Amino acid sequence: MNRLTATATDTDKGTRLDRFLSEALPELSRSRAKALIKEGAVSLGGRPADDPKAGVSPGETYTLEMPDPVPATPEPEDIPLDILFEDEHLILVNKPSGMAVHPAPGSWQGTLVNALLHHCAGELSGIGGVERPGIVHRIDKGTTGVLVVAKTEPAHAGLSKLFKTHDIDRTYLAITRGAPRPLVGSVDMRIARSTSDRKKMAVIRDEESEHGRHAVTHYKAKESYGELDKGAGLPAAALIECRLETGRTHQIRVHMAHIGAPLIGDPTYGRQRGIKAYGSGEAFIDATTRARQFDRQALHAASLGFVHPVTGDEVFAEAPLPPDMDGLLSALRKI
Repeated sequence: MNRLTATATDTDKGTRLDRFLSEALPELSRSRAKALIKEGAVSLGGRPADDPKAGVSPGETYTLEMPDPVPATPEPEDIPLDILFEDEHLILVNKPSGMAVHPAPGSWQGTLVNALLHHCAGELSGIGGVERPGIVHRIDKGTTGVLVVAKTEPAHAGLSKLFKTHDIDRTYLAITRGAPRPLVGSVDMRIARSTSDRKKMAVIRDEESEHGRHAVTHYKAKESYGELDKGAGLPAAALIECRLETGRTHQIRVHMAHIGAPLIGDPTYGRQRGIKAYGSGEAFIDATTRARQFDRQALHAASLGFVHPVTGDEVFAEAPLPPDMDGLLSALRKI
């Protein structure tokens, strides 16, 4: 148990108690402060202060009895991690394909959280009162690349704010069936849960609709490969760089499929496997075979950049293309 105190000043007059505590005590997020207030962990003059909405008055000193972190439910597992950056506050890793970020039905073990609980043993100060890594964003199980995780409450609160305000620079690389037209552009279309398949997301075609969530993807074709048809002048496949302005579930996969360039291998949003291409010869057969047999969405979180929420330093990490995508690109470049 750790005892913390915070005294309100003239500028705090009338501020909600949960907001005041989160601003006065950097280790607390507002949601965590609200939960602790409701749990009876906050007192004023020896009496419980259990209303998060109550306004504070100048000169009042609030006492917070911060409970010790409780053990996390997921079990630590000794799983090797490709660490791109780490300090006492946060860690950036290069997640492999096939690893889920968080335990869930069908993936209770072998997740990134299981691996981090082992790697960061004794270093986690408690996120929301639980001794666990702070997941602030996710990438799909079949997607590879850079992911940042908080190790402390201040880092978790700061990273959450950066993602909410879109002050994170995220670059993804995707290999698509065909190529988007135009080759450089943006997709600004809301995304919501599909009404026909609850496991899928879908764009909202009605521009006036407020259904779903605002989503913006900026993209540009870095390379294109082969021909869709003889003399058509349209690529059979392309390497696309995507920069996210927002971070919705399946955003790149949904947006690219919507503009006619689904990701190769995408089991959910790709209607056909492989690519449609014109050509012949060994190199052509090798490339088209690799594309047809690619067994996940060809998507990689290539880089992540932001201002460190605790130290103020610039943080930037890059992850090289995984072997399966690199091999597919090498084959496509020969057609």
